[in-house]
Amino acid sequence: MTPLVFLAVAAAGGVGAAARYLLDTAVRRWAGERFPWGILVVNLTGALALGILSPLPTDEAWRWIIGTGLLGGYTTFSAVAVTTALLAEERRAHTATLYAVVSFVGSVVAAAIGLTASTLF
Repeated sequence: MTPLVFLAVAAAGGVGAAARYLLDTAVRRWAGERFPWGILVVNLTGALALGILSPLPTDEAWRWIIGTGLLGGYTTFSAVAVTTALLAEERRAHTATLYAVVSFVGSVVAAAIGLTASTLF
């Protein structure tokens, strides 16, 4: 990886993180705080996008910039883990379990849909 690609990955990661913040905030304002819909939407859309982009023929540098940088900064497993733990700590075991399962299974399904959709391009 060249220094220029490295800087592009870092910059794209910052853009992805900012996009995650904006979408999470907007979804939470709309849906409320009872269930962590914001990060769920972020991770599902990120998995879908990566599924679409992964099999497309492209330059290796763009895979790093978009996949690792932009979508890596956009999606976040750590937020899922912390949110699940906080829900469990609040004695909301049912919600914690539902969130963890939907986050994981939903992200896998979204990625599979993206991979399938990429064959249409």
